[in-house]
Amino acid sequence: MATTDAVPVAGESGTADELFRIERRGIEFIPEAERWSVPRNLFGMWAGAITNIEIFIYGVILMAFFGVTFYQAVVIIVVGNLSYLLLGLTSLQGPDAGTTTFIVNRAAFGQNGGRMVALFNWLTQVGFETEGIALVVLAGIALAAKAGFDAGTPLKIVFIVIAAGIQLLLPLFGHGTILRTLKWLVLPFVVLFVILACLTAHRVKLNAVPHGAGWAEWLVGLAFIIVTSGLGWTENGNDYSRYIPRHARKTSIVGWVFAGTFIPSVLLMVLGAAVGTYATSLATNDPFGKLPTVFAAWFLVPFLVVSIFQLFAINSLDLYSSGVTLQAIGLRLKRWQAVLIDTVIAGGLTAYAIFSSSFNTLLKDFVECVIVWIGPWLAIYLVDWALRRFRYAPGELQKETGGLYWRTAGVHWQAVVAQLVGMFAALMGLSQTFFHGLLSSHTHDADFSVYLGIGVAGILYYVLAGREVRQEADRQGELLAGE
Repeated sequence: MATTDAVPVAGESGTADELFRIERRGIEFIPEAERWSVPRNLFGMWAGAITNIEIFIYGVILMAFFGVTFYQAVVIIVVGNLSYLLLGLTSLQGPDAGTTTFIVNRAAFGQNGGRMVALFNWLTQVGFETEGIALVVLAGIALAAKAGFDAGTPLKIVFIVIAAGIQLLLPLFGHGTILRTLKWLVLPFVVLFVILACLTAHRVKLNAVPHGAGWAEWLVGLAFIIVTSGLGWTENGNDYSRYIPRHARKTSIVGWVFAGTFIPSVLLMVLGAAVGTYATSLATNDPFGKLPTVFAAWFLVPFLVVSIFQLFAINSLDLYSSGVTLQAIGLRLKRWQAVLIDTVIAGGLTAYAIFSSSFNTLLKDFVECVIVWIGPWLAIYLVDWALRRFRYAPGELQKETGGLYWRTAGVHWQAVVAQLVGMFAALMGLSQTFFHGLLSSHTHDADFSVYLGIGVAGILYYVLAGREVRQEADRQGELLAGE
């Protein structure tokens, strides 16, 4: 199989995964004949998603809520965004297994055990979808205000319905349309953010926070950035790499994913932190409503319009992944049906967020909850992959009952135990608004949740399941040799 990074022609292999054509594939295995994508395509898709107002706002929130200086914020942003290497690593299983993340996840947790963490992921994806749609609605309200309309309750409801309906389109068409469309959105947003950087330069107050955060607060801010950057996307990686041929270069996949995420995310978060030195009002419940007090009037409308398109783009990744995750949970749904259900749910949650007086508090608390489950899951997922010598038996992953990954009633209890213990360890190290764990309370409220969750779950899974999984790896080899 060729490992070239050449850009493919849409539909040249006869695949149904074509531009503006509803993708037929969901969680089932993608045959090699339909693997039309190449590693370089992941760069454009991820760059198109990450070059986004959402990432910019995370930088503002870092300055507003964590008490760091601008220079501390820059270090936290750079270090935290190195976690996009994890996204690169969790994009390597899709080409080998030919399926989505939470079907691959059956290898570690079993067919039924995997439903638990798939549910955690579905809730996470719906939460991020709600955040994105809510920001779209807030941008629409800001545009209406600019045009002289007061967005009362009826108009807000109309905006929510319209935003949810538009948001449905890209995920409904599916993988191929998302992959090809998102890269087109990079350039206009880059242009606007370059202009914003120029407008911001003379207003930045580098010493706005004279003393800065201590080591404990620094760790809390770092946990926030890690989860909102690479770690928070790891469960999505294989959903978009599974159309890449099995024998594509792994270094190319990791490299293109990392370049397409780390570079724009660091630049946008740093710019957000710079704006946050003089405009912490953007970290309030309605960031778009505060824009007229921060940006020049001539810049506001094009900025809002492009931001809306970009928010739809990044939200498409969450909505697509939540759809295939809903299938992985076990609901007998076609992919497009799952997308419709998630759109309705996210629309309802958006209404709650818009009419709530604490949108940014809800967002921050939600991100902090994600920390607890995703670190332990990632550790188990990657340790299991390594124990299997970095390969799977695709046919066994697709079995709903029985087979190599079935174990006891479809549950791999070693993984479930490691996940639960890892989540408990993460809670004990958590230091956030709504909860301070025992370890955190005894270490000046430092946040060790990410590191404890990953470390405890990964080590425990290796101890409990290492021997058994290595034996399964030998059986995998026999099955693969027989293909």
